[in-house]
Amino acid sequence: MPYTIPIGPFHPALEEPYKVNVKCVAETVQQVSVDVGFSFRGIELMAQRREWVPDVTLIERVCGICSNVHAMTFCHAAEQIAGIEVPARARYIRTVISELERLHSHLLWAGLAAEFMGFQTLFMEVFTLREQVMDLLETISGNRVNYGMNRIGGVNRDIMDPKSAIDTVQAMAKVIEKDVVPAFMNNITAKGRMGGVGPLTKEHAIEWAVVGPVARASGLAIDVRDDHPYLAYQELGFKIVTQPEGDVRARVVVRALELLESIRLITEALNNLPSGPLRAFEGMPAIPPGEAVVLTEAPRGEVVYYVASDGGRTPARVKIRTPSFVNIPALEAMTMGQQLGNISLIQASVDPCLSCTDR
Repeated sequence: MPYTIPIGPFHPALEEPYKVNVKCVAETVQQVSVDVGFSFRGIELMAQRREWVPDVTLIERVCGICSNVHAMTFCHAAEQIAGIEVPARARYIRTVISELERLHSHLLWAGLAAEFMGFQTLFMEVFTLREQVMDLLETISGNRVNYGMNRIGGVNRDIMDPKSAIDTVQAMAKVIEKDVVPAFMNNITAKGRMGGVGPLTKEHAIEWAVVGPVARASGLAIDVRDDHPYLAYQELGFKIVTQPEGDVRARVVVRALELLESIRLITEALNNLPSGPLRAFEGMPAIPPGEAVVLTEAPRGEVVYYVASDGGRTPARVKIRTPSFVNIPALEAMTMGQQLGNISLIQASVDPCLSCTDR
């Protein structure tokens, strides 16, 4: 006889508040519905009531893990409206911070994945690496989160010691390549726990319009850094990481391999850091009437910003679409026919972020 289990909005299996209604027959999931909207914060409305410069600080609070990409994308939209060309050195520094943020996010998620599997030693090793990334970000920006690096027209701080940063990420690369990637790809326990769990076929990935590592784990070679190049990615020769299986293990492997690609991009950017100014101008920006749509690749996938200006001191409209907004609903497809006990692992494999979804 079918029965329904409501999971959430507050539940130990959920990282943040949202609701999953699971209909089961015995232990097999037959139907799933997902509800969000429990953490509404009204950031878009507040952004339309503040001036452009304070808005950068506000927008950076959309997400605690992906704070940089939101501030950077908002600045890019304002720069596009105003026709501001960001200096080359600032573009490279933005690239470095973006990839360090991706390292931080992917390591955080990989550690949690290890915890969900009961792989405590791997959890500790991954979180040690995460601490090293946060220490490096603090060295560059002065902050472990909400880095405050972006401003309209460039960046606020320089990278004073590129060689030290390169040495740090290269040391991390050795550990990731030697321990972390093999643990997720080759360990018998990890393969048995994640292989075949929560599959999302390539066709379903297209149907549900998923983005980021979730899409790439289902064989879709999509990434804004390659499809719509920005910052210094085209100059650095960005490479997309994909896996064909579409299960939880594939989502883990994609993120693990992307750690190595991010380190390569950081190293290349720091080795080729251009000279020159950090910002296009000093003082307050003047944003004329206009509108812009900007896409960037956050750690969880494609971020879309629509920003409009009427020439006033505040934006006329700010609209944000985050990757979790399109990835979370795909849980319905991933969990059909799965065992009830795998729900927590499957939902975690999407790396859902409700603070930005319910912005």
